[in-house]
Amino acid sequence: MLNFDEMIDKHITREFRAKEQGRYYPSEIGGCLRKVWYSYKDPKPVHLDLQKIFEVGNILHDFVAQVLSSERNPEVELIKSEMPFKIEMKGFLISGRIDDLLLVKASGKEILVEVKSTANLDYVDGPKPENEMQLQLYMHATGVHNGILLYIDKRNLKTKVFTVPFKEVIAAEALDRFNKLHNFLSQNNLPEAEGRFSREEEIGWMCDKCDWRSHCYKDTPEK
Repeated sequence: MLNFDEMIDKHITREFRAKEQGRYYPSEIGGCLRKVWYSYKDPKPVHLDLQKIFEVGNILHDFVAQVLSSERNPEVELIKSEMPFKIEMKGFLISGRIDDLLLVKASGKEILVEVKSTANLDYVDGPKPENEMQLQLYMHATGVHNGILLYIDKRNLKTKVFTVPFKEVIAAEALDRFNKLHNFLSQNNLPEAEGRFSREEEIGWMCDKCDWRSHCYKDTPEK
């Protein structure tokens, strides 16, 4: 009898590699800077369950790409489904392959579509700030200033779509956060615990699922 769970685990498992200081990734900058800081200073392998969640996201991204390129949807033209990303900054690099971004053409204009899978679409009532910041950064870097955030439910493939107009101020904020992160790491200074103090409405999920939660509360005890 095949143990398919074990087979999936073997297929999903990736070799652990610590991240390189001075090379940063677009997907991280909208979250808690302290968490990102810890991920460089005290790297931990990604838990297998989380790797599986990421893989489900990749599968859904591929599915959306198939839908957009289907002959049954001629009103949309899929131009790119995987896009390399690079911004050279003073002293560091922002780079990586963008796994959740699609470039399409509809109504005569190019549109960046960022695909995000979610466990329950009912709780999505607008663009999440960290997702919008990521998309604003992509629009800034590519020069394509039409954006869409597409949330797709893992349970039933239902979706919600939010148009995101380009806002240079948010893209500039993202770049400024990368500068801050690089300076915090270079100077070995611990950033503020943003997940706890700056976005109180997000504490329920951001801190509870953080691998460095105990470190964070030890470094900055509750008042």
